[in-house]
Formats: sequence, C-alpha cells, structure tokens
Amino acid sequence: MLTETGDFSVQMADGISRYLLRATEDSVAVREQYWKRDVSSPDNYVKSVEPNRRRFQKMIGAVDERIKSPEWEYVSGPNSPAVVAETNTFQIRAVRWPVLPGVYGEGLLIEPRHKSIVNLIIIPDAEQTPEMLVGLAESKTLCFDVLPLAQAGCRILIPKLINRECTWSGNPDISMTNITHREWIYRQAYEMGRHIIGLEVLKMMSAVDLMTNSDIRRVGIAGYGEGALIAFYTSALDQRIGSTLVSGYFNQRNRLWAEPMYRNVFGLLREFGDAEIASLIAPRTLVIEYSQAPEVAGPPTRPANRRLSAAPGTLTQPDYTSVKNEVERARSLIQGKSDPMGTIKFVHGNDGSPMKPGSMYAHARWIKSLGFVLMRPPTKNEIPKDTRPNFDPALRQKRQIAELVNHCQSTVRRTEQIRKQYWKQALPAGTPEEWAQKTKVYKKRLWKELTGKLPDPEMPLAVKSRKINETDKYTTYEIKFDVWPDVFAWGYLLIPKGIAAGEKRPVVVCQHGLEGLPEFVVNDEPKSPGYRSYRGYATRLAERGFITYAPHNPYRGKTLFRQNQRKANPLGLTLYSFILGQHQRMLGWLGSLPNVDAERIGFYGLSYGGLSAVRIPSLLDGYALSICSACFNDWTRKITALDYRAAYMFTNEYDHFQFNLGSTFNHAEMASLISPRPFMVERGHQDGVAPDEWVAYEYAKVRRHYAALGIPERTEIEYFTGGHIIHGQGSFDFLHKHLNWPVE
Repeated sequence: MLTETGDFSVQMADGISRYLLRATEDSVAVREQYWKRDVSSPDNYVKSVEPNRRRFQKMIGAVDERIKSPEWEYVSGPNSPAVVAETNTFQIRAVRWPVLPGVYGEGLLIEPRHKSIVNLIIIPDAEQTPEMLVGLAESKTLCFDVLPLAQAGCRILIPKLINRECTWSGNPDISMTNITHREWIYRQAYEMGRHIIGLEVLKMMSAVDLMTNSDIRRVGIAGYGEGALIAFYTSALDQRIGSTLVSGYFNQRNRLWAEPMYRNVFGLLREFGDAEIASLIAPRTLVIEYSQAPEVAGPPTRPANRRLSAAPGTLTQPDYTSVKNEVERARSLIQGKSDPMGTIKFVHGNDGSPMKPGSMYAHARWIKSLGFVLMRPPTKNEIPKDTRPNFDPALRQKRQIAELVNHCQSTVRRTEQIRKQYWKQALPAGTPEEWAQKTKVYKKRLWKELTGKLPDPEMPLAVKSRKINETDKYTTYEIKFDVWPDVFAWGYLLIPKGIAAGEKRPVVVCQHGLEGLPEFVVNDEPKSPGYRSYRGYATRLAERGFITYAPHNPYRGKTLFRQNQRKANPLGLTLYSFILGQHQRMLGWLGSLPNVDAERIGFYGLSYGGLSAVRIPSLLDGYALSICSACFNDWTRKITALDYRAAYMFTNEYDHFQFNLGSTFNHAEMASLISPRPFMVERGHQDGVAPDEWVAYEYAKVRRHYAALGIPERTEIEYFTGGHIIHGQGSFDFLHKHLNWPVE
C-alpha cells in the first residue's frame, strides 16, 4: 500500500542527486581499475599509461589533426607594428600560429636579443591578456610576472585564451545571450566530440611544435587559473614538455559539476582526478603552486537586451587541505619500489596560505627542473612600453572566437559524412534479422559510451500502489517502486473496466514532456494542468481499452534536474542513465501483471517525452513500437544551429548537450535502432520545436531505412494543423494496428 506523501518529482530528483554525489565520492577508489601502471622504470611507466593518455585526449576533445610544420606569423598593420615593445635584453612581438584549418593561436612572443636558453609557454587566466603579464596593460587580478624570465634570457610565448565575457555570444539577427565565450564554444564543440579545453590544448601543442623546432629544444609550460588547466592538460598529453607549473587550479574535482559549464568533461572522474592527470606528466617534473586562484561568481549578469541563457557555475578559492591531499595522492600514484617515477613539488605559503601566482619561489623550482637557475629580478629601466597607440585586445579576442565558431560549425556541417563513416559496418541494412544482428554493437555504444550505463537494477521491486480515481470506464492507480538505492520509479496506471479473466491487453506507456507530471497526461478536463498539450491522451487510450501507464521522467525542476545532469556527466552518465533503468524495471513489472501482454507494450511521448520515444525504445527491446510526438527533427542541428531562434545554443536548456552524439547518432539513427519494430512521428505544422523541413528531411532517412528492410508499412509520419500538442488521431490508429487491438 502506498502511504507516502509529498512531491514525488522533487523526491526523485533529490534521490538521483544523492546517488550521484555518493558515486562521485566512490569514483576515486574505482579509478584504479582503468590503470595498469608499471613502476619498474620510467620508460616502462610511460608505456604503461599510454592507453590512459589516449583516452584522456579523446575525453577532452583534442581529436582534430593539427597542421603539420606550423610557422610563426607576425601580427601587424599600418598602426600596429609586429614588434610591440622592446628593451635592451629582449623584444616582444605579436604573433599567431596555425593550429587547424582556419584556426590560429595568438599571443605575444618574447625573444631575447642574445641566444635563448630555454623555451617557455606561460598561459594567463582567461580574463587576463598577454599584455598584462609583461606590464603593457594593467590587471585587476593577480597574474604572473614574466619579466624576470625574459630578462634572464628565456624565450617566452604568452598565448591568449578565450575569455569569460559574453560580448560575441549569440547572433545579432537572432538573439544575443549572457553565455560566456568559453561556454559558447563549448556548446557547439561538445556535441561533436570536441571541447573548448581540447581546442585550446591543440593550440598549445602546436606552439610546442614550433618551439621544439628551434635550436633550444627544452620546453616548459606554466599557467594560472584557466591557463593552468590548459597547461596541465597539455603537459599530460605532450611528453615533449619537460616541466610544468600549475598555479591556482590543482585540487580534488568532486565538485566539478559546480564549476562553470565549460569545464564539464564527460566521463572524466571515472578515470581521472587531478592526481591521475598529474601521473600522466611523470616522469617529468610538475610544480604545483597553491596560490590565490581566480574567483568567478557565475556567468555575466544579464546585460541589456540579452537572453539569460548561461549555465550556472562558480570558481572559488580551493581549500589548502583539499589541494594538499590531492598532491599527496598524486605522489602515491607515481611511487616506484624505491624511487618515484617523477617529481611533484608543492609550493605554498606559511601555514598553508596561498602564494601570489607565479611567485619567484615557484618559478625557481620550475626553471631549475629545466636545467637553468633564475638569477636576477627586473630592473626599472627595462620595463617595456607598448608601441601600438590604439591596440584593442578585444579585436584579437573576437578573431579567436570567430575562428573557433567557424571550425565547430564546419564540423557540424560535415556531420552527415562523419556519421556515415561511423555507421559503415552496419550498412547496407539487409534483412530485419541481419540489421538486428549488425546493430547490437551500436546499441551497446549508444548506451555505454554516449548515454552512460548503470548496473542493471537488482533491488527488490517493493511495488507500492493506491487507487486515486475510478470512473465507469477505468481505474487509476498511483504506483511507486525501487530501482537503485535512493532511486525510485513512479507513475499512474490506468486499468480499463471489463477485462475478462485471463485476458491479455496491450499497454501504451504515455510519457510527459519537460516539467511535466504523470497527472498531466491523464487529466481529461479542459481546464486541468497539462490538458492543452496532452489532451488527456492516456485517459482517451484507456477508454479505448488499452492499459496505459504514465511514468514520471526526472526532467522537472529547472536547475534542479539540470544540475543532476551536470553531476552525472563527469561520471560518464546522463539523466537517461537513470531513466533507462527506471523503464527497465517498469517493463519487467508491467509484463508481470496478469492482464498485460508483455509482447505488446508501446511507447508514446510528447516533447521531452518524444525525445524519450527515440532514446528509450532504441535501447530497450521490451517496447513493441514507439511514437515520437512534437520532438523528432534534425537533432544535431537543433542543438548547434546559430541561425534558428529555438536552437539550444540560445536557451538555458543546457541539459540537452551530449558529448559526441552529433558524430554518432541523430534521430534517424536512433529510429533505425528501433526497427524492425514500428515507429511513427506525429508532427504539428505550427510546432516551434523545429521547422517542418528539418523534420521531413530527418524522417525521409527513416522511411528509406524501413523500405530497405522491406517493411515500409511499419513506419509513418502524420502532419496536422496545430502546434506542440498530442494530436491523437493517426497515432491512435497506429497503436490499434501495430498493437493488434480492435477499434470499437
């Protein structure tokens, strides 16, 4: 008997949150299964962690092939000389270098007047410019002082990162947003298996290409704040870097989900915390400076005439004990039988107080590990002055953003070809039986690699129910049962009257959309919540003799459920990891009911429930058919388009971004995994989710696929005059036909 009360939708979201926070804590101990470290010698160690390095590279989206043999290009103009400043000991030039087709790194290159002794890459925080580090511009925040290194004869590149402002985030013909530039790039890159982090790491690796081509091949890299993240990750991938200095970043990552969206890396915490990433730098030297880190209260406050679309996320000063414990854990990972495989130095103030970023103490240890001793501080007569009278760093930033946007959108435009290559092992389709066999591996990838698969639910069902409504045609029960610890399933079951003893009826699972509740799909009063969109379709189907079940999917609560998605992603999970488990249990439970035919359970969902209609039945064969209403379209385009107002690039629905999905599965590919079972699309001409043309284009691929299997009669699309609603006409006929239930 169900006696519990309260808002089950909130309780469900809270339970999923507890599950994820617990799994995050447990992930540290679980990571070791992914590592096979050989600490018998430094060479053997490097070989043993190479598979981890390659997986890490893919996780951060550093997958595009860099331009070979790049060359420095000087950035100059009539009123902007390439040599922007000089002293008696060095010159500073504005440079750029090619990284990918159409994508350049940019920054300042400091070259000593005499032969350089070492090559250094020093990356400031995202909010700082290279000019700030050499005294050509004022900085409101703490940053490295590179003049001592320049005067000592070091050759130094200071790159510029994409910043956290929102000036160019949007399309002035559509809408401008408060999304930071870093998140703006992240959104369109992430869907295609790229990342703002990976793209900037590739910029640094190309810079290393250039520096190792010089007479002095020793290279060191350092960074502060966001620059430290990029320096840290670059060194983990590029073994040509001899020594690394990380300031204002290193920490435990159990709250990665609370950091800005552009730091979200899918699956990172399954295998990597900062300690594990540090272990990829061994046997080289890593200097970790506990400094006053950049603090970010969140995305930009809403400027005038901009959409409030940015995801939440903050950066705060790391706790000393947390950093120290992660440093000690990193050291333990590289410890050999007698000596460590590398050197990890920890620099901090007295009693664990934070240092000024790039302190002489940290610089000295970093430079010494490159074979050089830092000798003297800068002299006053060698403070450089900028020779560019009207230099505007914003124009450089605008160029860099435009280049990355063009690169990401170019990748999106190639998505059909990329997916075709991904699917080549399954094509041509052949017979339905052959298709089912060929696509087993694709289902496994979609679930395990892209969605995130949790262990199959094994808890006792512990089904609880109570009758909440009865009419002359059906009885409604509220149902709740367990799935995993802290995670339950909940919904409304409608049983038609007049079912004969031993009779088996078909079931239609009626799935609500965004911010919905089970009651929305059963309400049959025109003034009741949800009726305008759902038209009480679960009730109408029950009146036709179908058993219907309206489950709750946990995409309700605005920031609440979206932050659950954030908590899930670093573990290689998504909300659908939980939803699939809930539906697994639900199918098993429904199939066990005495009046249910387990072979005739259909799925019919609207909006987010329509998205569920292509995501869930594509992986759960227990569904005999699926109907997608008010959602089906060119999903990759819907996510990443910059020329469509309803695209998720412009909205706060950041839960929809899924790493690498655009390169592997669009809606047509998901529908193909449902085949040879019947599949239908219900589409209102005035539905603003996407244009008719996008829907028709994507569905044409589905129709062609079913025809290739020799079963074109198993798929349909119905257009109607109307909007984002359940139409309930052709779709009802489809259910009667393919679930073999007569129309009375």
